[in-house]
Amino acid sequence: MDLLKICGAVSLLYLFCIAGALPEKPRKIASSSSLVASQTANASVQSINSNSVLVALLDSHYTELAELVEKALLLQTLENEVGRHNITVFAPRNEALERDLDPEFKRFLLEPGNLKSLQKLLMFHVIPKRIHSAEWLVNSADSTRHRTLAAEHLVLYRKNESKKVDLATVIHPDAVIRPDGVIHGIERLLIPRSVQEEFNNRRSLNSISAVLPEGAPEVDPRTHRLKKPASPAPAGAPPALPIYDAMAPGPSLAPAPAPGPGGPHHKFDGMSQVKDFIQTLLHYGGYNEMADILVNLTSLATEMGRLVSEGYVVTVLAPNDEAMAKLTTDQLSEPGAPEQIMYYHMIPEYQTEESMYNAVRRFGKVRYDTLRLPHKVTAQEADGSVKFGHGDDASSAYLFDPDIYTDGRISVQGIDGVLFPPEDKEMKPEQLGTDRKSSSKVSAVVRPRRGKLLEMACRMLGTFGQDARFTNCQ
Repeated sequence: MDLLKICGAVSLLYLFCIAGALPEKPRKIASSSSLVASQTANASVQSINSNSVLVALLDSHYTELAELVEKALLLQTLENEVGRHNITVFAPRNEALERDLDPEFKRFLLEPGNLKSLQKLLMFHVIPKRIHSAEWLVNSADSTRHRTLAAEHLVLYRKNESKKVDLATVIHPDAVIRPDGVIHGIERLLIPRSVQEEFNNRRSLNSISAVLPEGAPEVDPRTHRLKKPASPAPAGAPPALPIYDAMAPGPSLAPAPAPGPGGPHHKFDGMSQVKDFIQTLLHYGGYNEMADILVNLTSLATEMGRLVSEGYVVTVLAPNDEAMAKLTTDQLSEPGAPEQIMYYHMIPEYQTEESMYNAVRRFGKVRYDTLRLPHKVTAQEADGSVKFGHGDDASSAYLFDPDIYTDGRISVQGIDGVLFPPEDKEMKPEQLGTDRKSSSKVSAVVRPRRGKLLEMACRMLGTFGQDARFTNCQ
């Protein structure tokens, strides 16, 4: 009986122990989850702490460095580094970045394609540990190397009682001190070797993938065959042939050649440049008709691409859609009419709005050659702009949208009218061919004038009815 009581008491005690242990496990889980939540909250508060060294850098007088950090999109990266450990920032003074820095090197850093180089340069100024000025080595013969966030090392040492970081002197030690980092002011920018090599390779001609330009081939006018030049043309020299000799025959003789693969003699990628300026016309708006004529109605786009590839330059006076809408269907349906209209709007020179306006301001009227030989287009100043055409008639046009596209080879200037040569102003373009044909027929029927003696003899023979026998009297 005593044994049963003892076993029952043990079993009851065992149940109570199990029941008492059950509710404590969720309490422990709840406490651990609350601890993780509190740690996460503390980390988020620490990342946006107003007393952070990163906030102090943005609010300090090192404005040039702060702007570069923002342009390099490094704020989030530095914020993550500050959240993990203390940092030491070596901040160059503003004058070192404004006036003392090489303009070409600064332009290299600010180019969008060199964002990684700029980031590496800025991360080279940050050490992921806290270094006070008191921790600098006292002995000038000693030095320490510290790994930066750019995965390259900085050397800290003393020289003539001054603190040094590589080649830069620390002019404001402990300029900003915060719980998570310190900022030292230095006299110059620190440039890592990798960024310097990238800049040197960029300036080197050997790293440029473009083909070196060479002169256009020369044609013997007697045999119309290519002849070898006596000496190689210098790099960047203009083509030897005039642009009119390099152009393809007109539509009345033969169609323009189809585009083919480029060769090593090409100086530029003309087709890509022509595509770029046509796309620019479409995106600019208001010049869809011009782009449609270049691509669909004519082969001028291919012709321009070939000319630009061979080193020629061209300025296109592009009429807007409102001006092109005034052309009739007959004017564009004549054989070769679209080509002739567009050729009169192409100047075989590279001109911008500034160069043309300066020319008309200085010389009054300027006549530019066009690809429609032998016609020229006249430009003059009017109402503070450049006016093209002759007189105040309807064929004149103003420079309406300047410098729509300028890449050094092709210049596109928007105008608000369609231009015609001076002799074409009195008659419509569709009447030019018929009038010239009729005039040629009339000139063929007219006979040479007879002399006075022959006329007198014919009259005397006419009185006797004998003039019909002589052909000169008929």
